[in-house]
Amino acid sequence: MIKLQRIAALAVGCALPFAAVSPVAAKAPPPGADADTTETTDADADAADAEAETETETEEDTAADLVLRPGDRGAVVKALQRRLHAGHYYYGKIHGVYDEQTKFAVWALQKSRRMIPKGEVGPKVWKALERPMRRRPLVPGGAADRVEISLREQLLTVYRKRRPVLYSHISTGAEVRYCEGGRCGTAITPVGDFRVQSRAPGWTTGRLGSMFNSLYFTGAIAMHGSTKVPLHPASHGCVRLPLETSKRLYEIVKVGEPVYVRGQIR
Repeated sequence: MIKLQRIAALAVGCALPFAAVSPVAAKAPPPGADADTTETTDADADAADAEAETETETEEDTAADLVLRPGDRGAVVKALQRRLHAGHYYYGKIHGVYDEQTKFAVWALQKSRRMIPKGEVGPKVWKALERPMRRRPLVPGGAADRVEISLREQLLTVYRKRRPVLYSHISTGAEVRYCEGGRCGTAITPVGDFRVQSRAPGWTTGRLGSMFNSLYFTGAIAMHGSTKVPLHPASHGCVRLPLETSKRLYEIVKVGEPVYVRGQIR
């Protein structure tokens, strides 16, 4: 058991930013329709499905030769979003726009593969999306269903039956002194073994800012969605996640689930 770091008591809410620090379903045929009509409809549907699959394969084949950046749009961005979703990195809409939520998913992929996180998607990222993940858990002997938080990598991983089912870029405590609303403290995300103690759906606001879909695991420290999730540790101690990913996290993580926090920020 890792000894819990000391942390000053924080008021509810820890979302204000710090300055950067180093480191179709099928329908039944209408009455009177004959069997030939139904067979033709099924055949047309099969043909349409085959055509859609071919288009998707073509998009993804083309994607491997392209470099994408935030702000790009089109079929290749859709292909990227599909692959990121299949890999458990992306939980936004498949809309073909390389927006902020897509960028956060790319960062999560790059961190999980020990690549330098940046918004550009080139050959290395496409290859990483094709290769199976080979990553050692932070806590190999941990519970089958758990959350792991790496302070060093700024990466959160959720396991189900010992298999990773969600990866997320995060921003944890900045490890600096702060004074907000007449209260002062040190912005630390504590290291140790915890469990989710309580949940707060939707937006909540406290002295230190607003939080979305909060999952408290020790005192006032929570995993929660935020509109500001930079590449550096920037919170008052909470674990910030991208909004769309936080929705999925809140769906699958319940009270009592183990939360393991390891490492130290760079």
